Amino acid sequence: MLPSTKSARVNRRLVLTLAAGVVCGFLSACLFITATRDMPHMLYWFPTGSYRDPHHYSQLEREVGPDVEVSFHGNDEDFHKGEDRVAQEMAKKVRVLCWVMTGPKNHQTKARHVKATWGKRCNILLFMSSVEDPSLPTVVLPVKEGRDNLWAKTKEAFKYTYENYKDKADWFLKADDDTYVIVENLRYMLSPHSPSSPLYFGCRFKPFVKQGYMSGGAGYVLSRESLRKFVEEGLPNSTHCRQDAGGAEDVEMGKCLERVGVRAMDTRDLHGRGRFFPFVPEHHLIPNHVDKDFWYWKYIYYEAKDGLDCCSDSAVSFHYVSPNMMYVLEYLIYHLRPYGINHAIEELPTGSDRPARR
Repeated sequence: MLPSTKSARVNRRLVLTLAAGVVCGFLSACLFITATRDMPHMLYWFPTGSYRDPHHYSQLEREVGPDVEVSFHGNDEDFHKGEDRVAQEMAKKVRVLCWVMTGPKNHQTKARHVKATWGKRCNILLFMSSVEDPSLPTVVLPVKEGRDNLWAKTKEAFKYTYENYKDKADWFLKADDDTYVIVENLRYMLSPHSPSSPLYFGCRFKPFVKQGYMSGGAGYVLSRESLRKFVEEGLPNSTHCRQDAGGAEDVEMGKCLERVGVRAMDTRDLHGRGRFFPFVPEHHLIPNHVDKDFWYWKYIYYEAKDGLDCCSDSAVSFHYVSPNMMYVLEYLIYHLRPYGINHAIEELPTGSDRPARR
């Protein structure tokens, strides 16, 4: 064989190999785009070239809270005594069960800080996991851990809640272990509504479900009747609820609830400002902090603003809250008092299942 002929064959082989590599890479990219385009919590590619998404759960993986108990005023009940009288009365009338999605690796790094802060204001507080931990304590569900099993875990958690607590609460909140909830404002928002009506509340997104669905991370609330419909009518029926473990938990919940006649509610205040938020306060309050090309602006059901007009004075929840920030929010909301400022108690809203707009 002539050297030139051999060289030509080698070159052709290299060209074919390169072409095959390009084709495979292109097909792989297409598959990746197809697999992720419908995911509401996709990773965001910032124009700066950094691939860090500050609105993504992975950014809290290394966050740890204090390793000692954080006490306010030495836990002396005489401080702020009597200030929560109205809230205490409301807690008797609007009973809220809170269940928190957690897992073994988060019991002591995240869940215990929920218990030490906002969780103690729920009428009933449950931690849903797959491993027993008496310090919380946890409810052990027969589900594997991991993000691929969140829908399965959610179904089992609501089933457990219904079977054991359906008559002990009026409203049933699902939250993550990096969600911070102002429970008093939740009760205030829920007070004009009947737990016997099939309603659910949260941060409303618009794709995938005709009436929209509620963000899982911001937390969502089911009425007692919604919980009954979900467990008795939805879960046993494959035409209503997805039967396997797959799918995005909040999207699948939205689809299932819509099919059994549960209404997704408008949770904005009278000024059109949101109450449930999928990110930390900073990312909503600071103008242009969240790039306008980010998925959030395409998903949010109602027109939303950033800056100080973003958020209701009676905001309910924030997500991706680090353990340390749990205590910062606890202090700012429940202990810091600007001298000379008196916060008057508003009258409770009245009326039907949707408050009127001003």
